[in-house]
Amino acid sequence: MKIHKILFIVILYFFATGALAQEIKIKFATLAPEGSTWMKVMKEFDRAVRKQSNGQLGFKIYAGGILGDEKDVLRKIRLGQLHAAGFTGVGMGEILPEVRILDCPFLFRSYDEIDYINTKFYQRFARGFEKKGYVLLSWAEVGFVYVFSKSPIRSIEDMRKIKMWIWEGDPVAEATFKAFDLHPFPLSVIDVMPALQANMIDGVYTSPLAAIALQWFTKVKYMMELPLANSAGAVLISKRKYDQLSPDLQKILSENARHYMAKLITLSRKDNAKAIETLKKSGINIVPISNKETMLQYEEIGKKARRLLVGKLFSQQLLTEVETALAEYRAKHSNKTTN
Repeated sequence: MKIHKILFIVILYFFATGALAQEIKIKFATLAPEGSTWMKVMKEFDRAVRKQSNGQLGFKIYAGGILGDEKDVLRKIRLGQLHAAGFTGVGMGEILPEVRILDCPFLFRSYDEIDYINTKFYQRFARGFEKKGYVLLSWAEVGFVYVFSKSPIRSIEDMRKIKMWIWEGDPVAEATFKAFDLHPFPLSVIDVMPALQANMIDGVYTSPLAAIALQWFTKVKYMMELPLANSAGAVLISKRKYDQLSPDLQKILSENARHYMAKLITLSRKDNAKAIETLKKSGINIVPISNKETMLQYEEIGKKARRLLVGKLFSQQLLTEVETALAEYRAKHSNKTTN
């Protein structure tokens, strides 16, 4: 009888621990579609967290934007319906406007510069997000964004002739094309393809990989060799949810986030490089900068756009700190390129 009682207690114990194993679930949203590199890495991330936490922690992933765009996702996080998400700069900027400095035009020339600035200013932005109720688990990125068009853009004058699309409601894009003295067409992302088909617009900006995924490349003929900007990204979790985790689980989540997002960034950069080659084979012509004077003009437009955003998204002090850090980095690494 005593043995039966002991067995009964043991069985109860295992049932109890088993029930607890799947109790903490992080509801995570992303615009990335199933089958994408983003989702493959996120699933690896989830498996690692589950294994290291002995099943106490895991993700419920909502992919492909099925829960709405980034503003919808943020609203659901605030309501507690979601806990975490992968964001582009647009979504991050809704929480912490100053982080949009990372998306500014003609700011970065290489991945090394991006990595340097992201590392140098990580703690500053992490503190900013925390004050707003979020924990920055790791940076991510969409990658360098290029201008795609139906006619070649070899100069500032050529750019001003383009009927350019602009992501509706994006202040960085607005400042960028204002600095070009352009009057772009504001549209949501889902309206871009119909607008290209109807010749309402003849210029768009996106990463090479996204140009293929969205099929925009089928409606254009040219891509500027000079990146317009880098599209930043991050994985954020609500501080409320994060604080519910034990210190051990917080450590597992944070360490794996940094590891797998670093892996994602590396793979994403390789995917974008492959995408450029695919675009070339499909007939897209890469348009180089014609001369040094044109390059300097683009740099001045970038500076003008960033000044237009001072006081709106970020302070002059932050802009000066970032530009100074970049100048110092370039003085030591003058041979770095975007490829």
